[in-house]
Amino acid sequence: MSTHRSWKLKRFARYTPGAKDKTTIPWKVFEGGDKRSPVFLTILDTGYLLVMQGQKNLDTVHLVSSGDHIKVHQKSDNLLFRFTLNGESRMTRLQFEGKSKEDGLKEAAIALKKVMEYLPVTSLEDAPQPPNQTHTEHSTQVTQSADDVGSKHEVVQGLLPMKKLAQYFLGDINLTLPELYHHCHLAQGDLEPILRVFLLDPSFHAFVEKVEGELKTMLQE
Repeated sequence: MSTHRSWKLKRFARYTPGAKDKTTIPWKVFEGGDKRSPVFLTILDTGYLLVMQGQKNLDTVHLVSSGDHIKVHQKSDNLLFRFTLNGESRMTRLQFEGKSKEDGLKEAAIALKKVMEYLPVTSLEDAPQPPNQTHTEHSTQVTQSADDVGSKHEVVQGLLPMKKLAQYFLGDINLTLPELYHHCHLAQGDLEPILRVFLLDPSFHAFVEKVEGELKTMLQE
């Protein structure tokens, strides 16, 4: 069963680009202070980010498949998302609820850490660092060169370059993969029958060798 984590929002705002007159307000704001229809941010373990007001869906983002199309950073008690696809951009701002400003900052930092399981974060300006991780540590983990090959065990965050993933699966480097690569979207069940089918298939060995060859080719590019 899918699990999730939720946060109450003070407000949610969505930027509407392309306003043609000065009377049009570019930001559409949804206030979360109304007890009858509060606004919540929910992140499912499958990588879906949902913003809901009651039964109304204000926004849905699939963090896993967003790749370079989305940039995220925290500013004070806000998380700012910028989406760019096919030359078009849009932005959303999530302000977190808290009994004090400090509480809002902490909730935003915790939510940011959850987002970082699926996406690299571009900056953390004016924000406390997520628990157990400093800004220096995060920057090192995300920007580490894909050409670093050796016996040293690396702990990395964010999305990894294809070359580094190929090195990992070929056993050339030791990595602790980000949480993103630990989320399994396959149906749960006994894999033994499937493995038996693969191993008994005479063409399977050649397929494995071909995959290994393609990985080695990627390292040479």
